[in-house]
Amino acid sequence: MLNIKRLSSAEPDFQARLSQLLAFEGAQDESVDRTVADILADVKHRGDAAVLDYTRRLDKLEAGSMAALEMPQARLREALERLPADQRQALEVSAQRVRIYHEKQKMESWSYREADGTLLGQQVTALDRVGLYVPGGKAAYPSSVLMNALPAKVAGVKELIMVVPTPNGQVNDLVLAAAAVCGVDRVFTIGGAQAVGALAYGTETVPQVDKIVGPGNAYVAAAKRRVFGVVGIDMVAGPSEILILCDGQTNPEWIAMDMFSQAEHDEIAQSILISPDAAFIDAVHEAMNRLVEEMPRKDIIRAALENRGALVQVRDLDEACAVSNQVAPEHLELSVADPEAWVGKLKHAGAIFMGRMTCESLGDYCAGPNHVLPTSRTARFSSPLGVYDFQKRSSLIMVSADGANTLGRIAATFAYGEGLQAHARSAEYRLKD
Repeated sequence: MLNIKRLSSAEPDFQARLSQLLAFEGAQDESVDRTVADILADVKHRGDAAVLDYTRRLDKLEAGSMAALEMPQARLREALERLPADQRQALEVSAQRVRIYHEKQKMESWSYREADGTLLGQQVTALDRVGLYVPGGKAAYPSSVLMNALPAKVAGVKELIMVVPTPNGQVNDLVLAAAAVCGVDRVFTIGGAQAVGALAYGTETVPQVDKIVGPGNAYVAAAKRRVFGVVGIDMVAGPSEILILCDGQTNPEWIAMDMFSQAEHDEIAQSILISPDAAFIDAVHEAMNRLVEEMPRKDIIRAALENRGALVQVRDLDEACAVSNQVAPEHLELSVADPEAWVGKLKHAGAIFMGRMTCESLGDYCAGPNHVLPTSRTARFSSPLGVYDFQKRSSLIMVSADGANTLGRIAATFAYGEGLQAHARSAEYRLKD
């Protein structure tokens, strides 16, 4: 039987137990951080030579030059052509849906003029060059390519550089095909902290980018932390999470499997069910005990559910919404009869999956919204990856002569008050008298 935690909001220690459940020690491993610091310094200093050395040592991939590690566009197209018809259709339909959704997010420039002729506004421009990290080898994450590359392309990013490790020369055609569908400009078969360093600092062959996005292992995450400031990064994601808020009327097996869908990622993933119906919670627990044995990744699922999972009973759906807001989950399934009536009460979540038919896995692959979402309660203050992450804003200020006369006096008053005489004189030079 799965030894998953049971919580009740009626218990006096509920808040303490909930806080303990949500606590996650995300501190960086010091040995990993030291190793990454050394790799980044080496790549910054030696460029291509360092990247080639680490690729030989860590990925067991011999290459005489960085040019040999760049994947030709023809190879990407070949990968797409070789896909079975159903896989290609799934890839192309998903890409179309993701593109259409993200086209709605584009920010536009705007401006207005004041009565004296002063113009104020905002100019929106795309980043010039973005780096996309994609896990490689046995892992196949074409969905990560779609979710990171397409918003960048929709935003108008001029050049998208993808890095994907190919340990022992193991190339994944699904990932390359996804790069072809998304219009990725260049692909290098490098990975790890050395790939992050190459993108952040630039080498003789790999161009420096403005921002690095995409998931990776602990070394990649540590490298992204360290290069932030030299370049932008999307986020440093924690373990995957799902919270299911259910009125007790959904098929318990569906809910059990939805819990599994995140638990199977790794042993520190988090799956939480919240419901006011005690009998329903029991039914879900029973279904989980029965279905877990069918899962190929049952050991990982079991460990995740027993480590960080929970079945939570609350008084009613209003309280369920309040608890959900406290959790601020990455994925939130609102499995109730009338989800549109309740969604307004949910303030903090990376993505909200509304209704009994909307399982989280649809969002991972093909619904359209981005699957790169804030974790570890950061949904309280951050948002899913989107087109806005690949656009930036510049303020526009064009002051007329009359405006300079009015605003200059105000600015000079502030500047003298702050003891910044040059600021004040600069404004006063433009006064009419």
